[in-house]
Amino acid sequence: MATVLKDVVVRRPVAATLRLTVPAGGARPGPPVAPVLGQYRLNLMAFCKDFNARTQKYKPDTPMAVTLTAYKDNTFEFIVKSPPVSWFLKKAAGLESGSGRPGHVSVSTISLRHVYEIAKVKQADPTCKHLSIEAICKTIIGTANSMGLQVVKDL
Repeated sequence: MATVLKDVVVRRPVAATLRLTVPAGGARPGPPVAPVLGQYRLNLMAFCKDFNARTQKYKPDTPMAVTLTAYKDNTFEFIVKSPPVSWFLKKAAGLESGSGRPGHVSVSTISLRHVYEIAKVKQADPTCKHLSIEAICKTIIGTANSMGLQVVKDL
C-alpha cells in the first residue's frame, strides 16, 4: 500500500537574499531599488507596487528595512520590517544624529515611556516576535546608550 504525501513543500533554489532600506511609500523604479533588483532580473514594478501598498500606513520617507529573497526563476518574496530603533530614538529625542562621543557626551534624554512605546512597535517585527517586551526594552536602552542618549524614569 502506497502512502500519499500531503502538504509537500517544494523548495525553489534561492539566488540571493537582499537587504534594502527603502523610504515608506517611496519605492520607485530607479536607484537605490532598480540596480539591486535588476541585477537578479526581478520584476521591478511588481516590487514597487507591492512595497508601496504595504507601507502606505507609515508616514512618507520613514526608512523601512526590507529583506528580499530572490529565486533563480526570477520570482521573489519580501518581508517589510518596522523602521530601525535608532530612527525611533532620534525622533523621540528630536535629534538629527547621535553623539560623536557616546559614553562621554550625552546629547539628550528620553523616558522609559518612549522606550516602552518603541518596544511595542518593534515587537510586531517577525524577528522580534519570540522576544519578551523586557528583552526588547533592554536592547533599545543599549542602542540609546550607544547613541549618547540618557534613559530616565520620567522627563
